Amino acid sequence: MSEFECKIKQLESLTPFVWRILLEPERPVSFKAGQYIRVVMGETDKRPFSIANGAHDSQFIELHVGASAHNPWAMQVIEKMQQGGKVLLDGPHGKAQLRDSEPKPTILMAGGTGFSYTWSILQTLLATPLREPVFLYWGTKTLEDMYALDVLQKLATQHPKLTVIPVLENPADDWQGRTGLVHQAVLEDFISLEPYQVYVAGRFEMAGVAREAFHQQGLLLDNLFGDAYEFI
Repeated sequence: MSEFECKIKQLESLTPFVWRILLEPERPVSFKAGQYIRVVMGETDKRPFSIANGAHDSQFIELHVGASAHNPWAMQVIEKMQQGGKVLLDGPHGKAQLRDSEPKPTILMAGGTGFSYTWSILQTLLATPLREPVFLYWGTKTLEDMYALDVLQKLATQHPKLTVIPVLENPADDWQGRTGLVHQAVLEDFISLEPYQVYVAGRFEMAGVAREAFHQQGLLLDNLFGDAYEFI
């Protein structure tokens, strides 16, 4: 699909720096979990964001955008959405979509708003009973940045094969969970990654370090997916 127009149905702040955008296309948009769209800001200015909803929800497009005054590239998109009305999108794009024809134990790893990529994949996997274990690792700087943790923890109680591991870089003194870098938490938990498929979203630096470290821990690179790997 190329360009298509959407109504801006909802814009809400999830944290002081993360926005949830709900867009309604003129007709259902077929996409694969893990793909992304681009917001058309101008003829040669198209800005990519992961689709956050599951692939079965083709009636709308959900985006999670991290934006602040220090990030004008993303803040300009939020300002465009705040004007209301309609917006032009381009897509879907990406080759890091969910591979589920032969289910494997799965690790989803996200840094910050890279969670939107893993959230789309997780919702798609949970649309049918899980056949293999799924581990979702989400790393943020603080607990306040982890805007969907309550929802994830509730899902983990409903799906015995789902494990959610939040990891904080700068935790408060009363934090009882994991701390440090999110990819290090994965390395600590698995003696070998050889049986797994792994999906990664976040800063390119994190993705690059994770690729090398996971491969050394047995992960087959054919089973590693993430949009960053098209560029690094």
